[in-house]
Amino acid sequence: MKIKHKILALLENKGDLSVKEMVDIFEVSKQAIHVALVQLLETDEIVKFGRTPKTIYRLKVKEKLDTLLTTNINDESLSFLNQHFLLITETGAMLTGVEAFAKWCKQRQLPLEKTITEFEKTKEKYSGYYNKIDIIDGKEKIVNTKGYNKIYLDEIFYLDFYAIERFGKTRLGTLLHYAKQGQNKFLMKILVEEAKPKIKDLIAINNFDAVAYVPPTIRREVQLMKYLETHLKINLPKVSIQKISGIIPVPQKSLNKLSERITNAENTFAVNETIQYKHLLLIDDAVGSGSTLNQIAGKIKQKGIAKKITALAIVGSFKGFDVITDI
Repeated sequence: MKIKHKILALLENKGDLSVKEMVDIFEVSKQAIHVALVQLLETDEIVKFGRTPKTIYRLKVKEKLDTLLTTNINDESLSFLNQHFLLITETGAMLTGVEAFAKWCKQRQLPLEKTITEFEKTKEKYSGYYNKIDIIDGKEKIVNTKGYNKIYLDEIFYLDFYAIERFGKTRLGTLLHYAKQGQNKFLMKILVEEAKPKIKDLIAINNFDAVAYVPPTIRREVQLMKYLETHLKINLPKVSIQKISGIIPVPQKSLNKLSERITNAENTFAVNETIQYKHLLLIDDAVGSGSTLNQIAGKIKQKGIAKKITALAIVGSFKGFDVITDI
C-alpha cells in the first residue's frame, strides 16, 4: 500500500494528524510524508490547517446530495448549472452543478426548481456584456470612470464578472477567491483549466509580441499570479514588472478611494526593459478599480516598451470599476 493510501486510512481513524505523528507511526522520512501529502492536497482528498510547525491534516468532508430534490430538473438546466455554478461549503468541500445549487438553496431556504429558473434568467440578463469570444470588454467602463487623469490602456478585458446580483460570486469568481486566499493549488489548477481556452482565443485574434504579469503585493507561500504565469504557458517574451514598497506594504484591496489606489499603483510598481514591443498582453487576476493595470500601462508606455497594451483579468467588477476588497 502506498504511503498516501496509508495516510488516508489513518486520518479516517484518527481524525487529524501532524507530519511528526505520521513519521512516527509509519517510520518513514519526513520527505516521503510531505510528498504524499502534496499529492493528496492536489487531488483535494485532504485539507491542511495551520502553519508550520503547527500544521495538521484532515480528510476532506464529502457532502451528500439529496437526489429527491433534483428528480424534476431537466437536462438543459443540469448542464447549465454544471457550467456556471460552483460552491465551496463551510467545511471546505467543493460542490459543482446541481449539487452545489441545491446546497446553496437549502442554506437560504429557497425552492430549488424556481430558484434555478431565476438563476438562468439572471445569467441571461448578463449575456449581452460578453463579446464574440465570450469575454467582457471593460474599456468603456474605465474610460467613463471619474478620477483618472489619463487612460493608458488601449483595451481591457476580463473573462467573467467576479459576482452578480443576488447569487454572489460567479464560478470563476469563487475559484479565484478560494484559490488565492487559501493558497490552494488544486483550485488554481481548475482555474487555469477553465481560463486557458478563452485566453488562447484572445491571443489567437491579436498580434501580441510580449506578455507581462502583475506581481502580487502580499507575501504568500503559494502565489496565484506566479502559478498563472507558470501554468498558462503563454509562449511570448516576458516583460518583468517589479513590486516595490516602503517599510509597510499596502495592498490595493485595503484602499477604498480610487485616488488612493492610483497613487499606490503609481508609486509601488517599476518596469525595467530595454526591448521594444508593438503589442503587450498585461495579465492580472482581478480588476476592481482598474488603477493597477492602468498605471502599470502608463509606466510601460512612458519608457517606450510597448506601443499598444491590452489588459486581461480573470474576473472583474460589474458596477463600473468598484473596489474589490476580498481578493
